[in-house]
Order: sequence, then structure tokens, then C-alpha cells
Amino acid sequence: MRRIVPLLLLVALPVWAQKSDSQPLPAVPPPPPGMEAFDAALEPQVTIVKTERETREEFRMNNRLYMIKVTPAVGPSYYLVDQNGDGNFIQSDFVQGQTRPPMWILRRW
Repeated sequence: MRRIVPLLLLVALPVWAQKSDSQPLPAVPPPPPGMEAFDAALEPQVTIVKTERETREEFRMNNRLYMIKVTPAVGPSYYLVDQNGDGNFIQSDFVQGQTRPPMWILRRW
């Protein structure tokens, strides 16, 4: 035990010395030209409507409603998607373009 304590001090001393000599980090550089402002038109507008029976999240892009996520008070959530842009919503478990992994229930406890 007496030999371990000086050995630990020898290992910890250089680490402690490095921390006392550390310099502050430099300032963050500015973004490259043309990347200063983020285009807010690319970000979808989400409106959340809560009722006693369900919560709806309405997704709009350029003031056009293209997807609704419905989360009922009881049961799993589901999506209503306007795939053709004609205003007809189709119930979908996933967004088009994404792969759907198999989700079988093997056992519940």
C-alpha cells in the first residue's frame, strides 16, 4: 500500500500540471460566405391542436398542409399524408421514401 500511494502521485502530478497550463479555446470562426442566414422557408411550420380525444400535429410547407400526425388519447399514433398534393389524405404508418422496418411483436409481458 505504501508503494502505491507515491506511484499514484507520480501519475497524477503531470495531469494536474497540464490543467494549470491550459489556454482558453479560441473564438468560433464566422460561417463561410453565403451561409450566414438560414432559409426559414425550408423549415416546416408545425401547428399543434390538442383536444380531449386526440392531439394533431399539422405540418405545412409554403402554407400548404401536407401531413398530419394524429396521436389519440388511447392507442398508437398514425399519419395522414397528402401524397399527390391534391388535398386527399391517406392514412400511412410511415412517410413516403423511408423504409419500413419489420416490427413484429414476439412477446409481451
